[in-house]
Amino acid sequence: MRPGVRVGIDPGDARIGVARSDPSGVLATPVETVPRGKGDVRRIARIVRDEEAVEVVVGLPRSLKGGEGPAALKVRDFAATLAARVDPVVVRLVDERLTTVTAETMLRDQGRKGGKRRAVVDMAAAVVILQHALDTERASGTAPGEIIEVDHA
Repeated sequence: MRPGVRVGIDPGDARIGVARSDPSGVLATPVETVPRGKGDVRRIARIVRDEEAVEVVVGLPRSLKGGEGPAALKVRDFAATLAARVDPVVVRLVDERLTTVTAETMLRDQGRKGGKRRAVVDMAAAVVILQHALDTERASGTAPGEIIEVDHA
């Protein structure tokens, strides 16, 4: 397992969930929910800097069959913008199928209702995305996902 804090991102249309791992890369925990819009990438870049992250893991929404639609294209654009902003920190896209559903179920099981659940579901989904990436790396010995290349030209 590679050492260092990882930051997990669940980019939604209205909010962006943010999570972080411990320095040993074993456990993901929630950080905050960033409102989508002006300054969102700047805020996330600051979190990456403040946490001294070695990597950012961004959830890529795919269909159940594994295809990519308009939502995935939006996330790819967001990840590219973020990668340019946090360079040289690596940004990876990882499959996030069903993470919001998993997060909603977890929160419902904890007794969170309605508005309170909606306020934290993106952050909880970021935890699920990051924890899955950490667990996958620990099990396989290789980092999951696809690295976003930054054009240095």
